[in-house]
Amino acid sequence: MATLTLDHVTFLGSGLRRPECVACTAAGAIWVSHALPDGGGGGVARLAADGSVQPLLARTGMPGDFMPNGWSMAPDGSFLIANLGESGGAWRLRPDGGCDPVLTEVDGQRLPSVNFVHRAEDGTVWISVSTWRAPRDRAFHRDVADGFVIRMADAGDPASARIVADGLGYANEVKVDPSGAWLYANETMARRISRWKLTAGGLGPRETVAEYVDGVFPDGFEFDAEGGIWCASVLSNRVVRVAPDGSQTVIIEDCDPLEVETGMRNWRDGTFTRADMNVGAARRLRNIASITFGGPDLKTAYLGSLAGDSLATFRSPVAGAAPPHWKF
Repeated sequence: MATLTLDHVTFLGSGLRRPECVACTAAGAIWVSHALPDGGGGGVARLAADGSVQPLLARTGMPGDFMPNGWSMAPDGSFLIANLGESGGAWRLRPDGGCDPVLTEVDGQRLPSVNFVHRAEDGTVWISVSTWRAPRDRAFHRDVADGFVIRMADAGDPASARIVADGLGYANEVKVDPSGAWLYANETMARRISRWKLTAGGLGPRETVAEYVDGVFPDGFEFDAEGGIWCASVLSNRVVRVAPDGSQTVIIEDCDPLEVETGMRNWRDGTFTRADMNVGAARRLRNIASITFGGPDLKTAYLGSLAGDSLATFRSPVAGAAPPHWKF
């Protein structure tokens, strides 16, 4: 597969704030995370074909430090959103701007900052929490592994939530694969993607799908129609495709090799900090954090980012797999 260059990248929209998570539908809608400038609220925004931004902000019911991170669409038009603020929890943003708690504690413990909420095709909700530590920077260490995944059988029933996987090295995006048989998760500080077989009781044992090549600090990912996994890497602004046989191809990148090597060295010796994580913010791709596929043929890739004000987009040589919300 040919590696693309930045000449293949265009940008859509303007005025977005922390567009970390992106999702598309068959009807042509492009939805993206959208935070308020003071960090005290936000929601999502819809991008029209001409790039105009139509925000849907949480107006009532949300916690004071609400910061939208990874989210998922629900069939009723609401959004299930991870609150990255320290008050934590998963929340439902309704089309009228009202915000309701989906899950604020599990196993009797209050949830800290939540990273991602994924609604699978069967309606099961999967929630990833990167770490119990606050601030989260205390978990930017290869030897810290207290991230976990929650399975919630019914988004309307907090009592159905259980921790089903733990000991993860900064759990990030988590998704059920197109076959419906496996749950996958990126582990940012462990620098790997893991999977678990879905069972009647929850999950089977963890399996390592791939340990990422040097310079990749995985954040979001998406499946393609040929069984591949596309990963967005913070710091290095790399998009990497993991083929079904486990081989990896860097599709595109936007980084300074010396800065990437410094980040790798600091990760290895335990001195990695947020400053290392943020070096990609000064580049054109603005610290990419997620990837999704859209367009009529599912071959238009969109990249969410931590520091951008628009979405980077390019044409993919491989179509994406239709996500659970594709027909919403």
